[in-house]
Amino acid sequence: MYIYYDSRTGNVERFIQKIKLQRDWHFVKISQDITPQGSGHLITYTTNFGDIPRTTFRFMEDFGEKIKSVSSSGNMNWGKSFGLAADKIAEQYHIPLLLKFELSGLPQDVQALINRIEEISK
Repeated sequence: MYIYYDSRTGNVERFIQKIKLQRDWHFVKISQDITPQGSGHLITYTTNFGDIPRTTFRFMEDFGEKIKSVSSSGNMNWGKSFGLAADKIAEQYHIPLLLKFELSGLPQDVQALINRIEEISK
């Protein structure tokens, strides 16, 4: 299982660390020089009150066909813009939005994501 992720402030990175404690999946941080080794799931963050991060946008433009689902970190203080990057990616690339979680997520968010990924990967 491949999990591609983008993190700027460390919230998504901390969320990924929590998943690593439970699953032996392949975790790949998005950068300019990566080439996805297989299809997988995207976890990103929302920036500027609802925007897709530029690094995530470029990744999806180049490799979006390899992504099966999207999830996003966000801040509930942003109201309707909470996790909006995931909504935009799901709509633009016609993939399921699995989860929006606040900041670095709670244990139940981690478990929910694992369960949903495993369910759609059957």
